[in-house]
Amino acid sequence: MKNNSLIILLSVFLFTGCNGFLDIRPEATVPSTGMDYTKSENIFLPISAAYASLRSESAHSFSYIGTFEITSDNADKGSTPEDNPPMAQLNNFSFDPTNTLIDDIWTGYFNIVSSANNAIYQMPLFESALLNASDKLYTQQCAGEAKTIRAYAYFNLARLFGRVPVIDKTLTSQELATKGQESTDSIYRFVEKDLLEAINVLPESYTSVWAGRITKYTAMAIKAKVHMYHASLENTTANWDSVASLTDRIMASGHFDLLPDFRTEFSLDGKNSIESLFEIQSSTLGKSTGDATYLQYAYEQGPRGNSPGNMQGWGFCTPSTNLISFFTARHDSVRALTTFLYRGTKTPEGDSIKMACSNPVYNGKVYTPSASNLWSYNGYGFDQDVHIIRYSDVLLMFAEAKVQGSVLGNSSGFTALSAVNKVRARVKLPLLNSVALQDVWDERRAELALEEDRFFDLIRTGQAVSALSGLGFKAPKNNVFPIPLAQMQLNTTLTQNPSY
Repeated sequence: MKNNSLIILLSVFLFTGCNGFLDIRPEATVPSTGMDYTKSENIFLPISAAYASLRSESAHSFSYIGTFEITSDNADKGSTPEDNPPMAQLNNFSFDPTNTLIDDIWTGYFNIVSSANNAIYQMPLFESALLNASDKLYTQQCAGEAKTIRAYAYFNLARLFGRVPVIDKTLTSQELATKGQESTDSIYRFVEKDLLEAINVLPESYTSVWAGRITKYTAMAIKAKVHMYHASLENTTANWDSVASLTDRIMASGHFDLLPDFRTEFSLDGKNSIESLFEIQSSTLGKSTGDATYLQYAYEQGPRGNSPGNMQGWGFCTPSTNLISFFTARHDSVRALTTFLYRGTKTPEGDSIKMACSNPVYNGKVYTPSASNLWSYNGYGFDQDVHIIRYSDVLLMFAEAKVQGSVLGNSSGFTALSAVNKVRARVKLPLLNSVALQDVWDERRAELALEEDRFFDLIRTGQAVSALSGLGFKAPKNNVFPIPLAQMQLNTTLTQNPSY
């Protein structure tokens, strides 16, 4: 397993006297007090809180699975028919502003914004108080990490809700209660500015001790993805040129590659691999009890009703028959063996998925062997990270930008065709002789299936109506989620999205 030093430091900060910092109103908080800014060892503490906020259940677990994946044609709700009505509403697009999972994810991402804002506020205080030039530089790098975290949170908020308040500093409760919404275009421009500033100060890499920490290339990859989505609002050459240029720089850097074996990327040995640009860190730290330094993201998707106890989960987010048929028609067998975990079968690692399981198939990308599930209650998948951006995503973003007409980004030596074929070659699919836009979109679906990418890909590419109308989707209403009623009661200046 990969080095857990980063998550250990995050957990130390989170669980030693800083719980009050995270127990805040959703949008922001007042800066913490009592920090000694003359001590360089304290610099990372506010940043660690921002990282820890990424690991909240609200941001990257149950509500994340529901809003980002179960809404797509890749996945069904799973579990049992009567289990969790709010998730069933996401599955069939019957949700309204009272849906608790939608409110939960709003809260989760604004908590991330709050934590990042606090860290950004404190970095200049360290820089002013410290005398060593390397310490001053480190504060600037840490500010870049916090800006990347804030940008990532706002990118997801923009995709989820379209219009949300943009909060770039600490505010009082009274100020928060009157903060109005910005347009999606304005949010994307704010995010792009944060990421540009981060790219200018972040290092290219860290030692293995800091595996999983945000680098310059993390910020570049997120910025490329933001420009790709911004292109759906204003389909300009400038946006596609930015996508091509940023992804090309990542590809030319030599820091990243695809692992030879697709399955390895989703194993515990594949955490923070050469293929990873951004993962949400989750770990039990090799223990069976103690502080909850893990996410239940994988557990919530584990085989329901399986045995032994450490090989079962809640059974949510099961692969749809539509997705399985898509793989079958493509003869995409290598990826299918990892993506689909069928009941009545045995894994290569020797674990049985019993016929007694509630659902016929589960998400195989979060499968964790029983020998690794050591937590005192169940523990299935507690050590699985959440994949946010992988190198294959970078290759396919580059390919899409080139097909869309960008003439920039030629340092890596890749073309749209060679980038797509590199992804296909890894999983032993025939190489294409030419590449069209639908080829890229189909490759994205197959490569990134069940990784919380598909629903918003359908929205941005204009395919949502044809793919989802049979599931209850209505455009343009369901292009975004409703502003949660609970948030509108806290802030009466918020206005509801159309048709909710």
